[in-house]
Amino acid sequence: MTLSPIAGSLHGFVGEAPQVCQIRRQITKISRSRAPVLLLGESGTGKEVIARAIYDANPHGSFVPIDCGSLVGPLMESELFGHTKGAFTGATENKKGLIELADGGTVFFDEIGDLPLLMQVKLLRLLQEREFRAVGSLKQRQVDIRVIAATNKNLSKEVERGNFRGDLFYRLNVVRLHLPPLRERKSDIPLLILHSLRQLGKENYKLDTAALEAMVQYDWPGNIRELRNAIEQMTTMNTGPVLHTGDLPFIVAPQVGEWDFAADEADAELPVFHQPAPPSAVPISLMQTEMDAILRALEYTNGNRPKAAKLLGIGRTTLHRKLKEYRIAD
Repeated sequence: MTLSPIAGSLHGFVGEAPQVCQIRRQITKISRSRAPVLLLGESGTGKEVIARAIYDANPHGSFVPIDCGSLVGPLMESELFGHTKGAFTGATENKKGLIELADGGTVFFDEIGDLPLLMQVKLLRLLQEREFRAVGSLKQRQVDIRVIAATNKNLSKEVERGNFRGDLFYRLNVVRLHLPPLRERKSDIPLLILHSLRQLGKENYKLDTAALEAMVQYDWPGNIRELRNAIEQMTTMNTGPVLHTGDLPFIVAPQVGEWDFAADEADAELPVFHQPAPPSAVPISLMQTEMDAILRALEYTNGNRPKAAKLLGIGRTTLHRKLKEYRIAD
């Protein structure tokens, strides 16, 4: 198996699988409208890439990404809507919020499912009335923004559980795109590997047939983000230009052989797996694959969850959710 040139790519959205080609066609249509867009998909499937692709296809104003998971604490409203001088302790001058900075452009609400209920009310008014009020101000300000939201959660179920407002969900769910997980478009893995190598400035690197086949066989629970992290680790730990199965991250490598751990624990990279054997022919579920990968990552990092998440190529929030889902959490 050899790497072919990147034929299917739009603003960094790489792939030639039927689902990807369909999304690419939809991006072109969606970009002509200012209607809200809801992007659904697992963590690491490229939701921000799609949001930027929609913006780049018909750019107006600025593209302002907002991580809803980071909007916590008393200052989250100020971050979004700005504040006036003297609005609270430490407000020594007027400050514009992210919404005002995006006026005339596009706001990307990443992980909208994590937005606190109080802020959901304010976002709903913003979408309905196209206006907001800065903290400490009595004046409503008009704003022209295009809203793209993304989540890895099932918002319908979150509405049923009372964690997400139904009226906001329906307001956001005007145009919806579902991004398939990488395990459902494995034919794109060679293209994504080549794209990652080019992004890292490692175009001269190549994978041998066995290593590439192992990467195609792996289910990538962390999706494209995990794959890119794996490529970066492999090229960092190897002088190239040919990468073999022994260079694969231990979670991706076939599960038989010897571990070679980094000598410096403080700066240890992923362990390298040597002398791999062909993967077992016994079929196992995706859930079991994910559980095994999480348990092995936690074991390797001595229970350090941030390091385990980085090792797996997923976010901390995703790891926490998986731990609860599989009842691994302590």
